[in-house]
Amino acid sequence: MGGVAGKSSMQKTARDMILSLGLIGLVSGVVWLFIPHDDSAPDLKRVDYRVDLLTARRAASYPVAAPEGLPEAWKPTSVRFRGDEGDAWHLGYHAPGGEYVAVEQSTQKRLLFIEDATQGAEKTEVTQRIDGRTWTRYEGGHYDALVLEGTEGSTTVVTGTASFGQLTEMAEALRTG
Repeated sequence: MGGVAGKSSMQKTARDMILSLGLIGLVSGVVWLFIPHDDSAPDLKRVDYRVDLLTARRAASYPVAAPEGLPEAWKPTSVRFRGDEGDAWHLGYHAPGGEYVAVEQSTQKRLLFIEDATQGAEKTEVTQRIDGRTWTRYEGGHYDALVLEGTEGSTTVVTGTASFGQLTEMAEALRTG
């Protein structure tokens, strides 16, 4: 008789465990339904880069470029100038359509700087004229880029996940103040 009572007790314990798990699952589902979910991309904060730009233009040994006249949909999201790292200027944008575009400039060794700024994109034979200057296209797995030719002492790169159309739009807007 002791064996039957033990078996019944075991079945009751297993049944209680299954009921408990079911109840926990049900409560979890209800909680999940009532908690608001926002699957959209986070709203990136627009940065004001005017002071950084003025500082960079005073300190850098080359003409520092920044865009003028871009539509409001282009949102500046990151800026930095590192005088101790080859006068490195960075200005990042969240472009229309959610893509990323950055203006990168530096006095660092050209090939190393391009490799870093473009995340390893490869030089192509394609060039384009923008405001009377020649830019070479670079294509990569993560970033594509336009690299300004004919500059001595510094390198200018427009790079990012955006299309060449948007990279060109940024390059067209660049001014050196």
